[in-house]
Amino acid sequence: MKTLIREKRTERNMTQEDLSQLLKVSRQTIISLEKGKYKPSLVLAHKLAQIFECSIEELFIFEGDENVR
Repeated sequence: MKTLIREKRTERNMTQEDLSQLLKVSRQTIISLEKGKYKPSLVLAHKLAQIFECSIEELFIFEGDENVR
């Protein structure tokens, strides 16, 4: 799974620390999310979409076997 979290975050001049504080998660969680090494819960994905004022589908790009077809 690819994410556009880093792009959205930098567009808003936010640091990883800023985002981690808003979400009440560790900075390491943000790093892992941005690298696609961590799949967020639906609640966390929803919070990210709210912060960036977009849909979950705009933040996360599902690839290969992550799709039904």
